[in-house]
Amino acid sequence: MTAVRRLSTYREPELWQAVGNTPLLPLELPGNARGRLWLKAEWLNPGGSVKDRAARAILRDALERGELPGKRLLDASSGNTGIAYAMLGAAAGVHVTICLPANASPERRALLEVYGAEVLVTDRLEGTDGAVRQARELAAAEPGRYFYADQYSNPANPRAHRETTGPELWNGTGGRLTHFVAAMGTTGTMMGTGGYLKERNPAIRLVGVQPDGPYHGLEGLKHLATTPHPPALYDPGLPDEVAEIPTERADAAARRLARGAGLLVGWSAGAALAAAADVLRREPEAAVVVVGCDPGARYLSEPHRWSGE
Repeated sequence: MTAVRRLSTYREPELWQAVGNTPLLPLELPGNARGRLWLKAEWLNPGGSVKDRAARAILRDALERGELPGKRLLDASSGNTGIAYAMLGAAAGVHVTICLPANASPERRALLEVYGAEVLVTDRLEGTDGAVRQARELAAAEPGRYFYADQYSNPANPRAHRETTGPELWNGTGGRLTHFVAAMGTTGTMMGTGGYLKERNPAIRLVGVQPDGPYHGLEGLKHLATTPHPPALYDPGLPDEVAEIPTERADAAARRLARGAGLLVGWSAGAALAAAADVLRREPEAAVVVVGCDPGARYLSEPHRWSGE
């Protein structure tokens, strides 16, 4: 009865309607490549990242089931999903607690605090795995206080991309894309968007992007082969290819985009662009879509990476 009563009074904030339908920007191709390259400008979501989509879907599902707003939303995040929870939650009267690794950029932590989230900082050396462990411990210790959103296994995460990102890319390219390239952390973007695109055209190749080893500078991404806690959402049989990109190549790609096209994206988008460049070198007539996860402004506290030193 409680869940039904809350569902009947639940009203979605208008801010939430601004999530999605981000521009699909054509990029100039290097050399004599005859293909096409598009960048999905996910940093133009209201919370500044692709994670707005999954966070909205998770919040919406929890509100409709009556889990929120009576409890605090709790999750582990390297920053972007936490920021999305905090922003969208503030509009809906939902309180948010985020377990955040200490190596998250200062800009991300500041944004979480501006939106009113409680931030619990975890060991930088344990990365998101340590943050996940703390979130699980808190949820188990105080189930009456916390709703554990668990973005790494919550089916609302990939569903958000199956229902929104995938159709937007299909329609935006007129069904012409041959490759979809996305960096992988929770893997929700790849699982949801990639699954939708494969249903529309099984010939579309899905390229998942990860760091080239467990120790890297690509916040939010996982080296899936070595992580002790791979995302439960991940189906390794879905991507046709997993590209391993060094941090230095990701940085260089982000710098080139900023200086050559006036588009400031973060390191994960840089990694995806580097992987897309490899695709176009092999297949110069490919039509490739890359997800631009978040803005480079969230990493300006790392000036050496922007200068290339």
